Amino acid sequence: MKSALTVLFLLMPLAAAGQQTAPPAEPERPAEHPSLTRDPGEIPAIWLVEPPAPTDGAQPAPAPARRPRRPSMVGYINDSAIRSQFRIRFDTGGDIDAPDRAEFFYPKCGCYRDLGQDHPAFDPDAPGPGPGIASNLEYQQLYLQAEYALNNRLSVYGELPVRWLRPQEFVPGTGTFGDEAGISDLRAGAKWGMVSTETTALTLQLQGTFPTGDGGKGLGVEHFSFEPALLYNQSLNERLRLEAQVGVVLPSGGSDGIGTTSESFAGNVIYYGIGPSVEVYRGDDWRVAPVVELVGWRVLGGYQTTTFSEVEDMDIVNLKVGSRFDFQDRHSVYVGYGRALTDSVWYKHVLRLEYRRAF
Repeated sequence: MKSALTVLFLLMPLAAAGQQTAPPAEPERPAEHPSLTRDPGEIPAIWLVEPPAPTDGAQPAPAPARRPRRPSMVGYINDSAIRSQFRIRFDTGGDIDAPDRAEFFYPKCGCYRDLGQDHPAFDPDAPGPGPGIASNLEYQQLYLQAEYALNNRLSVYGELPVRWLRPQEFVPGTGTFGDEAGISDLRAGAKWGMVSTETTALTLQLQGTFPTGDGGKGLGVEHFSFEPALLYNQSLNERLRLEAQVGVVLPSGGSDGIGTTSESFAGNVIYYGIGPSVEVYRGDDWRVAPVVELVGWRVLGGYQTTTFSEVEDMDIVNLKVGSRFDFQDRHSVYVGYGRALTDSVWYKHVLRLEYRRAF
């Protein structure tokens, strides 16, 4: 029915024009369609493809714009968004009581180098700082990250960290070492958007950590690590969002374990996190969203020096509370504080500041 009405509307102007310019009467003959009696050159071409435009000045309604998926709002869980961006992040944390645990923060303590050759734990190749066994460390770390989106589903990124290390306390009788600063271990990786809609994102992240930091100064771990992870982002409504992650750190080429064991001092570490956020303010150029994140790690193996023992199935859980401030659709600032909830810790407290610029 709609097609028939359209054809009729197309032909009405032609019929009217034909009646106004009809030639003198001729003997009757079967009626023909007006479009067959008019010179095709006299018919406006636009009438052949669409009806005349309205003359009352009204414009057709524009097609609804596709709303882009909003960027990540969390501060500690990894960002699932695929886009070109630059990020500056600064952490300051303290009360690190086992810095060489599973060679996650820095490598096996250099104190093993100073043990006598007859000592069963002697290791002349122990790469970490020494001779003191640090039992309380403070640190600051600056991260510079650049990400480039090859398309809407794939991006690559690199991260340059700079670390400042300040030991506060040592196990009595083991000696000391001083403050250190310098480049830490470089990271690089890729992200693939397995699912990417206006409300849902599921991203596969593959990351490598490269031993560019000086492990003898506590600036790196002195081995390569591979880190696959899944990142999730779900908009529950216009203001409420849930983000999550799960991944594993797989070290390669870590130090020897303690004593005659053939196991590595480094250990596999599973990590996970979940973080809801809610926009409490939304203006023309500003958005403010508090966010709460529960982030955890499970250390599956490795060793630590503070107890001279193996680490197995150790759980570490932190609570992070902060706020994200987005403005002008491209700039974002995060401020957040984290606190350990378990007796075992990487650090007992951490403060994070972040600036992010999208392109």
